[in-house]
Amino acid sequence: MKIRTLVITGAALLLIVAMGSTGWLKAQTQKPETALHPLVTQEQFERWQTELNNWGRWGKNDELGTLNLVTAAKRKQAIALVKEGVTISLASEIPIEKGPDVPCPAEWAMLSLNMDKIAFPCIHGPGLTHLDSFAHVYFHGKMWNGDLVSDVVTKEHGPTKSSIIVMKDGIVTRGVLYDMARLKGVPYLEPGTRITAEDLEAWEKVAGVKAGPGDALLLGWGRWVRGKKLGPWNINAQTAGLDNSVIPWLKKRDIAILGWETPTYAPKPEGDLPGSPVHDFALTMLGIHILDRADFTALSEAAAARKRWEFMITIAPLTIPHGTGSPVNPIAMF
Repeated sequence: MKIRTLVITGAALLLIVAMGSTGWLKAQTQKPETALHPLVTQEQFERWQTELNNWGRWGKNDELGTLNLVTAAKRKQAIALVKEGVTISLASEIPIEKGPDVPCPAEWAMLSLNMDKIAFPCIHGPGLTHLDSFAHVYFHGKMWNGDLVSDVVTKEHGPTKSSIIVMKDGIVTRGVLYDMARLKGVPYLEPGTRITAEDLEAWEKVAGVKAGPGDALLLGWGRWVRGKKLGPWNINAQTAGLDNSVIPWLKKRDIAILGWETPTYAPKPEGDLPGSPVHDFALTMLGIHILDRADFTALSEAAAARKRWEFMITIAPLTIPHGTGSPVNPIAMF
């Protein structure tokens, strides 16, 4: 019995040492597999739209949603996380050539030897890192806070409420990276992988941090690593992403920004909800602005090297008066 006890203790000590080394997350390859969630039904999804929405929480005329939780105190907390002054971009390069993963590239050209132009035919394209406004999606003819789309949006003039312009002063808050590929001990997750609340909480135990009120939760699964290894592919047909069952979890956490590399998982199982339910629910019902199609590759490496998964993040959209979104270059600072 004594020998067995010593062996167990020794293994535990080796695990502790591994957790303190540069390869500390490799120990997670022995973690138990997360039980597969049943699919969220249309009935559940419809019920959550009434039970979980944040409409009216900050007044009937609110246009900021959970960004109201990014207070002066929250910004000071984020600034206090900066110890080295090291900055890291979270944006992919603006795509200017069409490809399997870029169906709608930006239009760029030189006008003269000292002047060029750029245009964005589709702000919400899958190849462009961008910030979504609440005017981007609707449920049953209503947008964030219950505003009727017919009252505030026209094809000629765009949205007169909750457009990207409401964020023109920029966003500065605490960011927390949830590195799902690192949690699983792989370079990237396979397409169709559904990331659950249990996965997110498993990461929190490993990393020792978690996102809460007013924070930016950044979800990485290795999209850009996969693309570098295997080449471009139809990103809308093959991707990993948050399971629809995380919606109540997101409501509870009260995060201000939800950032990811892709908005859903595909291919979807038979009988699953169509489209991107988490994306649409977060914007329209929870009032969470979305940082879409970001690139967390360099951030993952920097965070792992420091064993620090929290940092200050800044996001500054273009001041488009009636924009449904904007290209952005988010910056993480350690």
